[in-house]
Amino acid sequence: MIAISNQKGGVGKTTTCVNLGIGLARAGEKVLLVEADAQGSLAVSLGISEPDKLDVTLVNILEKVINDEETWPGEGIIRHEEGIDFIPANIELAGLETALVNIMSRETVMRQFLKEMRQRYDYILIDCMPSLGMITINALVAADYVLVPVEAAYLPVKGLQQLIKTIGNIHRKLNPSLEILGILLTKVDRRTNFARETSARIREVYGERVHIFGNCIPLSVRAAETTAEGRSIYRHDPKGAVAEGYLSLTEEVLVLAGCVDKPVEVDGTEASGLQKGGR
Repeated sequence: MIAISNQKGGVGKTTTCVNLGIGLARAGEKVLLVEADAQGSLAVSLGISEPDKLDVTLVNILEKVINDEETWPGEGIIRHEEGIDFIPANIELAGLETALVNIMSRETVMRQFLKEMRQRYDYILIDCMPSLGMITINALVAADYVLVPVEAAYLPVKGLQQLIKTIGNIHRKLNPSLEILGILLTKVDRRTNFARETSARIREVYGERVHIFGNCIPLSVRAAETTAEGRSIYRHDPKGAVAEGYLSLTEEVLVLAGCVDKPVEVDGTEASGLQKGGR
């Protein structure tokens, strides 16, 4: 189970969640995406135009867990045409975050629910909101790994240290199995010296302690266009640099998370350059 988290907004968390998830599904894995963000961006990116009108979302399921009510298999799960399942969220999640403050074992509500899902999926990816509030803490307590997308710019990089500190605290106090899977550089403008220098600085400062994914996600309008279309970059622009970046990420995640080496296909073309391994 992988939480995709960064308290800075606009760094590509949702885009990464969607394209990594669909990339894993293309590699033959059974994948569930969980939207732990009240903005509903994941749902929109997967073709749900008005997530606030959905009858069942993550909020309804977590409320049942809080009230010790039974949830039925498949509740709230939507099937996407590109081979993944997802549980959407909407603005109601913001209200639940406030209510969690007064709940016993408030940090473990999401873990209680997703524990059952582990038996049904090879990968569960959690798209976290841009904050370090109670919902994000729930996601980190539930997860085995954290994948951290970081935009190659000054302010997102500056906030990285606080996130790593928070992950360390959760590892020590609430979830001893939590590890940082890696830092993914996103929105890298390869035309500028600044982006290249920022990327190099991240590798210099964090590279010895935290895995830095080998490829980066370039700055491209193509990634933003996928949200409007409700499909992945693999269908929208399969030959582009963004698709290549997420393909490389998918391969590396398969290795780091301990799965056997599997080729990933984009429009029928196999791509695989990583051998089985671990960290």
